[in-house]
Amino acid sequence: MIKLLKNLSFYKWIVIAVFGLVFIQSMSDLYLPTLMADIIDKGVVVGDTPYIWKIGGLMLLVAAFGAIASVVASFYSSKAAMGLGKDIRRKVFKHVEQFSLQDFDEFGTASLITRTTNDITQVQQVVIMMLRMVISAPIMFVGGLIMAVSKDAKLSLVLVLTTPVLIGAVLLILYKGVPLFKIVQKRLDRLNLVLRENLTGIRVIRAFNHEKQEKLRLQNANKELTDVSIKVNKVMAFLMPVMMLVMNLTVVAVIWFGGIRIDGGAMQIGDLMAFIQYVMQIMFALVMASMMFIMIPRAAVSANRINEVLNKIPTSLNEGSKKANKERGTLEFDHVTFSYPGAEEPALSNINFQAKSGEITAIIGGTGAGKSTLVNLIPRFYDVISGTIRVNGVDVRESSQDEVRSKIGFVPQKALLFSGTIKENIRFGKQDATQEEIEHAARIAQAEDFISRMDEGFDSVIAQGGSNVSGGQKQRLSIARALIRKPDIYIFDDSFSALDFKTDAKLRAALKDETKNSTVVIVAQRVSSVVDADQIIVLDKGEIAGIGTHKELLENNRVYREIVESQLSEEEIA
Repeated sequence: MIKLLKNLSFYKWIVIAVFGLVFIQSMSDLYLPTLMADIIDKGVVVGDTPYIWKIGGLMLLVAAFGAIASVVASFYSSKAAMGLGKDIRRKVFKHVEQFSLQDFDEFGTASLITRTTNDITQVQQVVIMMLRMVISAPIMFVGGLIMAVSKDAKLSLVLVLTTPVLIGAVLLILYKGVPLFKIVQKRLDRLNLVLRENLTGIRVIRAFNHEKQEKLRLQNANKELTDVSIKVNKVMAFLMPVMMLVMNLTVVAVIWFGGIRIDGGAMQIGDLMAFIQYVMQIMFALVMASMMFIMIPRAAVSANRINEVLNKIPTSLNEGSKKANKERGTLEFDHVTFSYPGAEEPALSNINFQAKSGEITAIIGGTGAGKSTLVNLIPRFYDVISGTIRVNGVDVRESSQDEVRSKIGFVPQKALLFSGTIKENIRFGKQDATQEEIEHAARIAQAEDFISRMDEGFDSVIAQGGSNVSGGQKQRLSIARALIRKPDIYIFDDSFSALDFKTDAKLRAALKDETKNSTVVIVAQRVSSVVDADQIIVLDKGEIAGIGTHKELLENNRVYREIVESQLSEEEIA
């Protein structure tokens, strides 16, 4: 919590101003009962009307001064807290952007969303309260105690008996409630995960008629959160009644013993009324402190969850200074082995090959052979367990992520588009791309035809996730996004699967000339997509089963021949 609060240093002048305003407000509140005592003892009792008007006017002025200070303090405390939340969200988002896919798997997307939204909101709320109460509560407690003793020291003994009871009750309730806050946040993560899966997978759920099962799963997650929330609120619900009971019993005791002292002539009526006001202020200060104690533990849980993200050193984070310019467009896997966290056996074992500039390297294999895993290692989505991957002659772990990824044009297996225009989606690959470059990339990707048929052309709007375009159109726009970068290495991870054979052929012909100065790595399921490659890498169960041209592998490699025979007829093979 303290680590996050250090971010408030940017708003130090606002915080200082809030503390000053709260101090003024507290002094005003402490001064008012004394003025009231004067009105009663020196005005009402003796019938001095001018004095009543004079002190009454002064009370109004002090109250107005305190109210203005309170309003301004509320405004600036909110401004500082919201600014803190904004800064932490930006810091968390920027840090998470550096995570490898392995780091994402460790936290989970649903949990990261909850930490960036709900957890930071919890911190914001407690900061607003702390800025107002961290100064106000101690001043009201100590100031009220001093003023109460100054009015009647003997009557103040009532507070010595009741205050420890109140503090003990608060501490006991917090001891029971605080452990439940961690469970609440975990259950919130779970609910977020189930809800997110239901929303993103709605088509699959409906296709398999799983609405009832998913509804039940959501209800269970919701019930788990509800149950623990009710449990923690039941515990906290005891706090206010206990405090009000102790407070009212204290006031009754003060009136009882105060009446006895007035009857004995040791105390005036005005002083008793002022004393009651100071007792209420002391108790109210304890109420404020208890509210803070309720919110701080929950915010501390949230702060720890945020710090877990910020303290996580990205697996693939390396701000190395080596520039990968030794040899443009080269890719080398040197005895690379990789395992997913918690996996029983490696996903890839002893992968060893070179891809040169101007050549097309195709990767083919059965389902689960490790094709996508292999290409995900190149841009450092994951880091290797052993061995070395070199881009342009330099180990990718010795270069920064930005340096490595600036050399790569990546088209993922699942084409992903962002909400915005077609132009903005293609420009995602190169922020300063001109209109001519955008049109050229679209032409090579065979996307120009369908774009021209849209009413707005390149300014046509793409819905979230590209839901208003077909799978083939999404793939072509994803390819255009990679082409516009003009990188050293192109990676196409099964990026032609949604294209018909005619469009596929046109695209490959256009790509051949466009990528002649770059290395091209293609992951493919169809043999027809790899027959013209300069070298074909055959993967089988995470290992290289063979490397060569289509003709060489067809003659000498059993695994490749089985793949070919499963897709092509004897006439086509011949």
